[in-house]
Amino acid sequence: MKKEIFRAAVLVFTFLFLVSCSSDDDSTPGGGNEQEINNPDQGLDAFIWRGMNAYYLYKESVNDLANNRFTTDQELFQFLSTFSSPEEVYEGLKSTNPRDRFSFIVDDYIALEQSFSGVSKSNGLNFRLSLVSDTSDDVIGFVRYVLPGTDAEAKGLKRGDIFNAIDGVKMTRSTDFNAAFGKDSYNLSLATFNGTNFVPTGTTVDLNKVEYTENPILISKTLDYKGQKIGYMMYNSFVANFDEQLNTAFAQFKADGITDLILDLRYNGGGRVSSAVLLSSLVTGQFADKVFSKRIFNSELQAQFEAGDPEDLINRFVDKTLSDTPINSLGLTKLHVLTADGTASASELVINGLEPYIDVVQIGDTTTGKFQASVTLYDSPSLLSKDGVSTAHTYAIQPLILKSANANDVSDFVNGLTPDVPFTERVLNLGTLGEVEEPLLKAALDFIVDGTIPAAALNKSADPLKMLNWETQSLSPAYQKMYIDNIPFSTFEEKE
Repeated sequence: MKKEIFRAAVLVFTFLFLVSCSSDDDSTPGGGNEQEINNPDQGLDAFIWRGMNAYYLYKESVNDLANNRFTTDQELFQFLSTFSSPEEVYEGLKSTNPRDRFSFIVDDYIALEQSFSGVSKSNGLNFRLSLVSDTSDDVIGFVRYVLPGTDAEAKGLKRGDIFNAIDGVKMTRSTDFNAAFGKDSYNLSLATFNGTNFVPTGTTVDLNKVEYTENPILISKTLDYKGQKIGYMMYNSFVANFDEQLNTAFAQFKADGITDLILDLRYNGGGRVSSAVLLSSLVTGQFADKVFSKRIFNSELQAQFEAGDPEDLINRFVDKTLSDTPINSLGLTKLHVLTADGTASASELVINGLEPYIDVVQIGDTTTGKFQASVTLYDSPSLLSKDGVSTAHTYAIQPLILKSANANDVSDFVNGLTPDVPFTERVLNLGTLGEVEEPLLKAALDFIVDGTIPAAALNKSADPLKMLNWETQSLSPAYQKMYIDNIPFSTFEEKE
């Protein structure tokens, strides 16, 4: 009952004069001689404003979201009619200072929900794009890994393969990559490096996407390296549907008697906060019920929480999964984490959340720098669930609603988390994931056992390619997102 009262208190100001407005009824309330407004998206636009006004982390930085910005429905509707689309409304309500890089809007919340569950259309190819040099506009793609049981695996593609054209068209900086790779079927032209240039091999591969559920645990194994048993896990997304498998993998580490763990998050762009808490608890185990992270909302929501139950602002280490299964924690006091520039959100939460308690050694590149979490808001009376959701559209918004801080109040790492051991992955020498000679893994193994890293790790001239900010996950609506759960108003799910 307390939570429902709190939820009602939080939402009361969001309705203001909008209680009579929904996407199913775009009539202007109030009657009288009000000027007619021609905006077919009026109800949808009003939902967007209502959601941002209620929960947006940076509400105080956007004048048009102030509670007293509009005194009548007519004023709000007139304002909304100045935008040409719901997407423009949403962009117009996002903060520019601080700059909001991560809030987004979708026109299909069903696909969004599936992506959060690890379900999407995929051909199994995970790759990244790069310019061939600083002075060229030509682009190549390189395969980072291939998912099991997919078309890419069946066609024989593997890590390290390079391509330079899609559907027979050479890729350049001006290629629309979202359109090109967003299709269900396409053809790739493979290439190779001849020591000077990237040249076509003459081989092409047709790839087709089907609905696929990706297990985020790509590799989990125990390595016997120079007499030490070292656990290695490549974990590529925080998906609660696979929490039990995660717990089982740690049971195997425990049975194997590992002394160290290498957690590979280099390709992990985030996911569900509760899974990040679980993973951190599995690594440790000796900190059950201690503060893992703190939630910081906008000032209005923060005041509501602090006046109600401040405990609702805390994520604590756990000793059970969401299914109430006891966890197989390792009790480690040191963790080695592999990172890249795309390591984001819930991955950064794990590193930052563990820092006050154990020695976290970060090996790789500086991370993205995303410490905020978002939630899915629907065009429904509560915003937080699909009960009574509008049937006129399938739009949803995913605004940032909080930022995370660790037990020592460390947050706001906008420039990312800096590695203790810098190491940049080389396109021309990727190696085989999970094998001890894979360069980044070997750097971690040698650092654990000998305290050294190879000199080549710091030699940036060894790989002249300039990475583009585009990778396979860029097609996913959940890309580099952290989403939240167990918020005390409604069935809120927190995404990081």
